[in-house]
Amino acid sequence: MTDTELLPQDGESNPFRLDGPIRPVRYDLTLEPDLGAATFAGEVEIALLVSAATDTISCNALELDILSADVSEGPLASASHVAVTGVVLDAESERVTFTLERPLAPGEAHLRIRFNGVLNDKLRGFYRSTFTDTDGNEQIIATTQFEATDARRAFPCWDEPEHKASYVISLIVDEDLFAVSNAAELSREPAPDRIGKHIVRFAETIVMSTYLVAFIVGPLEATDAIDVDGTPMRVIYPRGKGHLTDFALEVGAFCLRHFTNYYGIPYPGDKLDLVAVPDFAFGAMENLGCVTFREILLLVDPATTTQAELLNVTDVINHELAHMWFGDLVTMKWWNGIWLNEAFATFMEMHATDAFRPQWDRWTTFGLSRTAAFDTDSLTSTRPIEYPVISPADAEGMFDILTYEKGAAVVRMLEQYLGEDQFRSGIRQYLAEHAFGNTETTDLWDAIESATGEPVRRIMDSWIFQGGFPVISVDIVNDGRTLRLTQHRFGYAGDLGDGESPIPAHDDAAQWVVPLIFSQRSATDGVITFEKVLLDQPSIDIPLVEPATWIYVNTEGTGFYRARYAPDLRAALVTHAQTDLSPIERYGLVDDIWASVLAGDLEAHDFLDAAEAFREETDLSVWQRLIAGLSALDRIVDGDGRAALHTRVRGILTPAYETLGAEPRSTDTDRDRALRGVLFEALGVLGGNIDVQARARVLLEIDALEPDPALVAASVNIVASTGTAAEFNEFLRRMKNAATPQEELRYLGALADFPDPDLVARLVRLTLTDDIRSQNAPLVLRRALSNRDAGEIAWFFVSSEWEALTTRLPSNSIARFLEGIRGLSKPGTASEVLAFFETHEVPQGYKILAQHLERLEVNVALRQRESQRLTHRLLHGR
Repeated sequence: MTDTELLPQDGESNPFRLDGPIRPVRYDLTLEPDLGAATFAGEVEIALLVSAATDTISCNALELDILSADVSEGPLASASHVAVTGVVLDAESERVTFTLERPLAPGEAHLRIRFNGVLNDKLRGFYRSTFTDTDGNEQIIATTQFEATDARRAFPCWDEPEHKASYVISLIVDEDLFAVSNAAELSREPAPDRIGKHIVRFAETIVMSTYLVAFIVGPLEATDAIDVDGTPMRVIYPRGKGHLTDFALEVGAFCLRHFTNYYGIPYPGDKLDLVAVPDFAFGAMENLGCVTFREILLLVDPATTTQAELLNVTDVINHELAHMWFGDLVTMKWWNGIWLNEAFATFMEMHATDAFRPQWDRWTTFGLSRTAAFDTDSLTSTRPIEYPVISPADAEGMFDILTYEKGAAVVRMLEQYLGEDQFRSGIRQYLAEHAFGNTETTDLWDAIESATGEPVRRIMDSWIFQGGFPVISVDIVNDGRTLRLTQHRFGYAGDLGDGESPIPAHDDAAQWVVPLIFSQRSATDGVITFEKVLLDQPSIDIPLVEPATWIYVNTEGTGFYRARYAPDLRAALVTHAQTDLSPIERYGLVDDIWASVLAGDLEAHDFLDAAEAFREETDLSVWQRLIAGLSALDRIVDGDGRAALHTRVRGILTPAYETLGAEPRSTDTDRDRALRGVLFEALGVLGGNIDVQARARVLLEIDALEPDPALVAASVNIVASTGTAAEFNEFLRRMKNAATPQEELRYLGALADFPDPDLVARLVRLTLTDDIRSQNAPLVLRRALSNRDAGEIAWFFVSSEWEALTTRLPSNSIARFLEGIRGLSKPGTASEVLAFFETHEVPQGYKILAQHLERLEVNVALRQRESQRLTHRLLHGR
């Protein structure tokens, strides 16, 4: 039984929420971590506001030993003592309850607690992280990760977003260790009665939620602070990695100014530290003033890093800083609203990245993320963006692709429909009205509606509170004088849903209020015009003033819907794509054609034919989508059919590669260099081009020539795809001795691509050892499960070592690495996977797991439907 099945009935309270008459106002928290013993001691004094008489105080605490507690009533200067007569820790509800000798009267009170805890190795709460310094010695850091509900593992608290309070934090640390927290350091001095210890005191924070509290202690260093319009900003890093900080400082400074201008509100903290943590379960965390990151997402050498890797670093920094306002200053009341925090931060990260490096064409690149959201949202096991959250496990399960990418896509859709300036006016109004407070999702829609006069709540409710999305069928009727647009819920063929037989690919029952923008080219004078339509019914007819050469119903790809064109309209778009459509529109056209194959509306050879029409394509993102579709076809054919597919793929890829040139040019843009790497890799891996494979091996041997990073990264994957045992050992050595976090992960990920099942078996066994960090093990397992030749071996390991893996790895990572099972589409293996999860649960990600399993069913159906048919077409033509 899942926690969501325990929804409170009418009149019942949520057993996981604190709904008593007491609210925290301020925490005075002192912690003393012992890094060697992996323990900590703490004391917290919590100023409380009592709204009704009560003789018990309940707050959250988990995995803590409560040593003592006392309560005082009234202002501290004249407080009266109230004895604590009982202390009960309840692990199931994750609470501690203090029973008092008499009821507290309404008004001010203070609760003081002494406690001990353990620095765990689960990458949550207050935990240990390790790294090897430049002398080869292991060093230990104590760091925090509290979102969603893990502050309670570090100190007793009201661990819910709505219980905002201020924090005054002090850390007692070894005199040679660095300490940092949310607010500026006020003092550092020898700790009384503690030989070799210092006490570091920090300023009081603004009022904020517990999940945003952070403190980090260890052998760290910091850059000199730079002044960003009055805010001091630093990068903090493990000793010896200061040479990798300049890019993060550049991005952070730009982003802070960008967001201050966009929101119209000053940055709410008194300083900003960006902290690189060696072991981190998430990508990064928006702790106010003390933002934590995986090293790979903060520390970077631009000279050896690909454009995609630099984009990733930029995006993540921007995402976290967007939260300083949207999430930290204004916070959701409960975890059902976390999607808006994350969706809006995802939207704003791209807004800032596009301003920081316009040449990266960030909104076109977003097509890839939107495709991933479409893919999950096409399933019957999808969920509404916002849904009831009851327990901590439910909250943890909210951090998925629908929260981030679909949420950002619908926010972008709304912004483009309303207009950027009008949308921003609504955002500014929302932040100003609710600063330092908590909100529901509808508060944002109401603010934007107030600022724009548009029916924002009606539009957005149809997208937020139901799962799925529409496909817009497009046809010309009435002898070419009328454009007919019809909406249905989109779905994949072969999806079994909750039953034993496939559900229909499309559903006519669901409806959306679709803010749609379409464009058309006049057949008379060639002029391209644009029109906005609010599609709030099953079908509408739009008069056409004159005949159209083509019609495209998702102008600039801003809508979260697919399009299904009548055959002649689709053919016209393909014909005119290179001359008339923008890159994101061409991307959307290719993406919709592939989705139609998965839906059973088109056949695999239709996608191949379309891909051949795009041989002269010049855009990076369009090629990435074409190659993804071709790679999916490569998984469902074997033998001579696969060899024929590789020949055809080479024919599709080679013209664009030759036009771009095999060697970097001085006139290349960042996206040109990235595209060269993508085409080079596809020719070597998917096209089986032996000359490319040979060149890749040469590029990895001539370090002194400092080849282009995009070609180096591509070469790593090419060599892995046909790699030998000797090359596997060399990749393992390079991973362990990598000069940058990006290089380390590049080689580590590629190890999962080697075709020899024995080598993959050796690799996955390392995920249970210290050779692979627990934060990176899920990435390795997901990629190994996706290995075309050795995925079954990886699955055998996962199913055999399930208990060990779920014990060692961060709980939030289990469902995510299982994404790799989607590709295990051979019927026998797929049946084993489906049977395994009938008896094995993933409580923190049961919805995500259900989506993986349904997507596996879709892939099985695609193989059964298309494998023989595609093989025949490849070998014998029409």
